[in-house]
Amino acid sequence: MLNYNPLACLPSSEELPDSDDTPVDNELQDLIPGLLKALLAMAWPERMDWFFGVDMGIYYDPDLPPIVPDGFLSLGVERFYDQNLRPSYVLWEEKKLPVLVLEVVSQTYRGEYSTKKAEYAKLGILYYVVYNPFRRRKPRLEVYKLVNNVYELHNGNPVWLPEIGLGIGIEQGTYLGIPREWVYWYNQEGQRFLTPEEDRKLAQQEAQQAKQRAELLAERLRSLGIDPDSLT
Repeated sequence: MLNYNPLACLPSSEELPDSDDTPVDNELQDLIPGLLKALLAMAWPERMDWFFGVDMGIYYDPDLPPIVPDGFLSLGVERFYDQNLRPSYVLWEEKKLPVLVLEVVSQTYRGEYSTKKAEYAKLGILYYVVYNPFRRRKPRLEVYKLVNNVYELHNGNPVWLPEIGLGIGIEQGTYLGIPREWVYWYNQEGQRFLTPEEDRKLAQQEAQQAKQRAELLAERLRSLGIDPDSLT
């Protein structure tokens, strides 16, 4: 009797295109998910069980083109499995749905509130996050959670995501030298994670403050007739 493995007949990630080759028409579509990925690397430096894809194809059916969110997060998968990294995200290889997908709305509407939302719900992706920097009266960040196969909007800024163990929200800050409103991850206390450059700046400030305290202490010791160098 023949042993038939249907997975053996499916194309691998190396054989599939890595995106839909659609150029972004807004730089934020790359920068915002890129920032979220960088923040995760800082928040979870020891964890190797997560992957954040940026403008990467998610293959869910070998006979259909991939869906390509601006960003997505998967948990319980390998962060990387070789030095060439992932060319795409193939569900029949990963065996894990992304837990969150992100879409950044551009001036060219791409169905973020209609067709894409319905597609992600049909796939069963738990969180759907939409950031629309052009909104004036409605919330620019919307976080939806899949409940009974329907996305429900969760209000707040940030919004806590218990299945991920992080919050997500928007706030003014600086990334790559650009001061503006960005999308950030937050801890359970509602404090956002600093960008890499903000973290470096804070470390420099703390070092400078420590140096100033040491200099003040040395001056105080000298005023008491004590040579601070002799204490070492």
